[in-house]
Amino acid sequence: MAEGAKGRVGWLDLTVEDADGVRDFYAAVVGWTPEAVSMGEYSDYNMCDASGIPAAGVCHRREGNAEVPTGWVPYFVVGDLDAALAAAVAAGGSVGITRTAGEFRWAVVRDPSGASFALWEADD
Repeated sequence: MAEGAKGRVGWLDLTVEDADGVRDFYAAVVGWTPEAVSMGEYSDYNMCDASGIPAAGVCHRREGNAEVPTGWVPYFVVGDLDAALAAAVAAGGSVGITRTAGEFRWAVVRDPSGASFALWEADD
């Protein structure tokens, strides 16, 4: 995820039932190279660009991601996740799951139209 990018898209994840099959689709169509990310009993994937830099993720919709909506989820970078979540609710949105993954805190949010996205807290 892109550090120091408050107000920007810091990452994109595609969450689907069959990450292995979809991984191969994007490898063929976009030219990304998959890099396995162990999730214990299975792997999700960083999809790397031609220079080997991760450009997006392809994730199985299970375990920690079971409640993440199917489809592409952009992660918008914010400085204070709690304040951003309160602002989302005050503006007519709703908050789904909130997670801490290592040093990162993030949450899935729906805007008033029902579109899903994630907010990712960064210190920068």
